[in-house]
Amino acid sequence: MPQTAPRAGTWQGSRPRWWTELPLIAVVYAAYSAGRLLARGDVTTAVDHGLGILHLEQRLNIDFETPLNDIFTAHKLIGIPADFAYASLHYVVTPAILIWLWKRHRAADYRLMRTWLLVSTLIGLVGFTLMPTCPPRLLEAGHGFVDTMAQYSSYGWWGGEASAPRGLGGLTNQYAAMPSLHVGWALWCGVVLWRHGRSVWAKAVAIGYPLTIAIVVMGTANHYFLDAVAGAAVMGVGLLLAKPGLRLAGLIRARLGANQRPDQAGNPAAATGTTGVATAANGASNLNVASNVSDKCETSARERERIPRQQGRDADGSASGDGGGRGAGAGVRSGTGGKTATAGDSAAAAAR
Repeated sequence: MPQTAPRAGTWQGSRPRWWTELPLIAVVYAAYSAGRLLARGDVTTAVDHGLGILHLEQRLNIDFETPLNDIFTAHKLIGIPADFAYASLHYVVTPAILIWLWKRHRAADYRLMRTWLLVSTLIGLVGFTLMPTCPPRLLEAGHGFVDTMAQYSSYGWWGGEASAPRGLGGLTNQYAAMPSLHVGWALWCGVVLWRHGRSVWAKAVAIGYPLTIAIVVMGTANHYFLDAVAGAAVMGVGLLLAKPGLRLAGLIRARLGANQRPDQAGNPAAATGTTGVATAANGASNLNVASNVSDKCETSARERERIPRQQGRDADGSASGDGGGRGAGAGVRSGTGGKTATAGDSAAAAAR
């Protein structure tokens, strides 16, 4: 049976395999982490960017991080849970929702949301590279910010350098504040839960989780308000590019699939060999068929020779049987008639 090539785009209807998804996500995340480290930039430039953002917010009266940080540092019952949330939820909730989407929903929905997340993360990496920014907690103390991660470090696993575990602060880029992908990823989680969650609780979390993360990143002095706005803007751009990214991936996949199929024009030796094998196989098959047909024809000829002789013998047997039957019938009739005549003569003589 001839092989039919799959139609373009049909691969999108099948669920992605986990052993192909994990390397893809791992590569993007590794690039994201490595990019954060490589895009440290100059500290002076990063501080200048941070002060520029802060001054702009102060002129617009949108420096919400200042009063929030005062509350988080003054109240331990708020600051400590906020630090735990900042250090963990970003790396737990997002993968959990991605896995839930992969297991419970349509492949097309998963592909779109996964592509949206990955593209947005790469865009954020570009922002870290082009605009290294000092977070509020690393500004001079005169600006009024307190690093709550350092203040409450004895309660958690993090040290005084960002949210990294103690001793690993050097593996993080503390000047990757613009945009805030904590807020961006949380917004992605909220959209996924709102679109695909069915319960009222899912809808509530879809609204509450992004808002909570936005408050946490400002209250812990890890981001400015405009960092959070930039994180949301990055997710918007990523969403616009998700579908074109899927189409591009489909074209690349189709091209790779076409290159993997045998190309007769590009490899005539292989094509000739394949054709010769197919021809030999067809020839052998035809010989077998011809041999079977010949045997059947000879058998039919012998049957035709045998059938007339058999029919003659059957006819002679039938005639002999019919003659014997007629003779027997006549004998029976003769015997009966003779007995009847004899009985009649005896009766007539007795009467006389």
